[in-house]
Amino acid sequence: MKLEGKVALITGGNSGIGRATALLFAQEGAKVAIAARDEGRGQETVEAIAASGGRAVFIPSDVRLARDCEKAVRKTVEAFGHLDVLFNNAGLIYRDKTVLETSEEEWDWTMETNARGAFLMSKYAIPEMVKAGGGVIINNASYFGLVGGQGVAAYCASKGALVLLTKAMALDHADQNIRVNCLCPGSVDTPMLRREMEEMGGQAAVRPDFEAKHPLGRICTPEEVARAALYLASDDSAFVTGAALVIDGGLTAG
Repeated sequence: MKLEGKVALITGGNSGIGRATALLFAQEGAKVAIAARDEGRGQETVEAIAASGGRAVFIPSDVRLARDCEKAVRKTVEAFGHLDVLFNNAGLIYRDKTVLETSEEEWDWTMETNARGAFLMSKYAIPEMVKAGGGVIINNASYFGLVGGQGVAAYCASKGALVLLTKAMALDHADQNIRVNCLCPGSVDTPMLRREMEEMGGQAAVRPDFEAKHPLGRICTPEEVARAALYLASDDSAFVTGAALVIDGGLTAG
């Protein structure tokens, strides 16, 4: 098992990419702490891990709040003794919103969740990783952190910030044996994306367009992103830091 003896903290670990990653990390031997706002779905994920013989805890958390991020790290260490892997996965998006159409509240909510949340979680996680002799931080960015997109101004800004935060942190903490990388997925078949499709006219009408824009002709699965996160969390990527791993079916290749 690739994560035997490791402890992982996953934000937004109760749904979509976060849930798939929590299940996979547990399968690979990690003890998993899930930090999220929805306790019902969080506990369901914990129970699914326990049913497969793994160990997990749920910690109610809003990554926009420093006190919640500090609590998530502290409770993880209290439960499992140390912290090896942090997956900053929590995020949100507002579509069909140019700068003119984005409210200040929507801008703040996006930046605070997608960028500030990763900053705060890392701020509290890094000292624990130093105590443990090193660790891994994975930030879930997006292909929209590498290229622009229409109608997603705040999201692009937040994910672009996350990509460069990743690179800066990789340089800052390399001498502490902490590797920092980010994932840049294309469209992923998560509950959040399906909700967006419904709002944009319904899945039947919109999904083919999402699929067609990827050269591989389909949408990514949460499990495929989880496997990329596993690579970055494990010793398979022991010499990888400061990287933006693109998982977009060729979307940004052209």
